[in-house]
Amino acid sequence: MIHTRMCDLLGIRHPIVLAGMGAAAVPKLVAAVSNAGGFGTLGTTALRGEQIAAAARMIREATDRPFGINHLLFRMNDEDYAQTLSVRPSAVAFAWANKEQDLRSYFNRAHEAGIKVMYMAPTVPEAVRAASAGADLIIAQGSEGGGHVGWMATMVIVPMVVSAVAPIPVLAAGGIADGRGVAAALALGADGALIGTRFLATPEAPLHANFKQAIVDSDGHDTVLTEINDLASGHIWPGAVARVQRNAVIERWIGREWALRQNRVEVSKALGEARQVGDVNNAILMFGQDAGLIDSVKPAAEIIQTIVLEAETIIRERLHGAVRG
Repeated sequence: MIHTRMCDLLGIRHPIVLAGMGAAAVPKLVAAVSNAGGFGTLGTTALRGEQIAAAARMIREATDRPFGINHLLFRMNDEDYAQTLSVRPSAVAFAWANKEQDLRSYFNRAHEAGIKVMYMAPTVPEAVRAASAGADLIIAQGSEGGGHVGWMATMVIVPMVVSAVAPIPVLAAGGIADGRGVAAALALGADGALIGTRFLATPEAPLHANFKQAIVDSDGHDTVLTEINDLASGHIWPGAVARVQRNAVIERWIGREWALRQNRVEVSKALGEARQVGDVNNAILMFGQDAGLIDSVKPAAEIIQTIVLEAETIIRERLHGAVRG
């Protein structure tokens, strides 16, 4: 069994954390990951106030294992955070703060409630900022991942962050979908992996079946970094771009962002309608390059079991056997 400092910190069996993916990391998926020995993280993009507490209660009805709640700091309001603190998750995960936000004030409130703090950073300065503010765990995020990311690749950003924030434990994120990725993360100095896209292709994820099939069908080469979704929604993320599938709607607007701004309301409505009916050509599909490693829709528990077994085998047999003398 692979056991790292992160397992002790969060009280979990396996060093695998579910990314708090917007409206995709719902209670059913969170509980499934936690029940399988990983660490489920609730996404709160679509939740406000009491809805956050209600979702946490749903998770607790489905599992007695640790879980976390994720917040985008640039969209944070006090009521949402108060609801999160009131339900006492094992950890609060933060990401994407504005430069002027005081991280320490948020982290201190969590610590006062006996809650651990995780912070996702796409750059070394942002990781150091969070470490200095008292984060218990830093997530080094690479650009291979789906959804909102920075510009540095996982292979590079992880060891840089590990060195910069030592001895604080670091999770690797971005492009990890199997045991090979977890073993590589550990080799880079991380204490575990944050995984998103692989858990989208599960029965527990709330995506339309067509979107899950799009992930399975992807060869990993069909994604692009863009701000088209953010321009259409009117929510601009600080320092981030989004990795999405390059489909018909992306082709329609890429290079024509000026026109998208002029037609934002109509485009946003059309994107929402396409998502509702599972139109893979005209909806925004956020997933990572690691979709090329995903060949089927599987239950979250099976995914974790397979990832852990593969990582253990690589470390025990391939890596150990590569050392001579």
